[in-house]
Amino acid sequence: MENAFTGNTRVEVEFILDLFNLPAGSTILDIGCGTGRHSIGLARHGFKVTGVDQSEGMLAEAKKAAAKAGAEVEWIQADATKWHSDLLFDAALCLCEGGLGLAELDENPVAHDLNILHNIAASVRPNGFFLMTSLNGYAVIRQMTDELIEKRNFDPATMVTVYQDEWNLPEGKKSMMIRERLFIPPEVVAMLTHVGFEVLNVWGGTAGEWRKRPVKLDEIEAMYFCRRK
Repeated sequence: MENAFTGNTRVEVEFILDLFNLPAGSTILDIGCGTGRHSIGLARHGFKVTGVDQSEGMLAEAKKAAAKAGAEVEWIQADATKWHSDLLFDAALCLCEGGLGLAELDENPVAHDLNILHNIAASVRPNGFFLMTSLNGYAVIRQMTDELIEKRNFDPATMVTVYQDEWNLPEGKKSMMIRERLFIPPEVVAMLTHVGFEVLNVWGGTAGEWRKRPVKLDEIEAMYFCRRK
């Protein structure tokens, strides 16, 4: 079953193409590629794309979609907190909650995201580009209440929220216990800088509204456009 936000794939791929402005044949790494919608779209424009995801089910769907589209993509099943490429890419993506923020219940969420970002930075050539989106902490903070803090759904000391969610996965709908560390943009910029990126711009990243514009306080995701130092 398709999620509603996947209807924006074509315009999102066009946005990425315009932003990176890379020649055909350039290499692009898509971390947390899911069912491969961005990977496939970029491959159809002549780029050499590698999609990485931890989910075998997601990658199975990605392979089917790529075959149907006639797109050639290298698919790798791996944990992004542990995997990096020895061959350096011209650009990288990590979009639409493709791993960032999704730590296990017993895992340090800050270390989790830093490990992913470190591995991405290690996989991109100097002056290569990186585009990512992550949850906008401002929006969630504005929705929190003292009642939710008492119920331990949100911890203001750690910025961690815990809740039950329903996901549309290739194998069907599944109820998941989610534990997310919410980051506000200045924190994300600091993390990106720490692992070796120069943050060129911070924009609003909500699906369907990708533009070079400021982050709105209540939108779901923020977008970070970076260059590898």
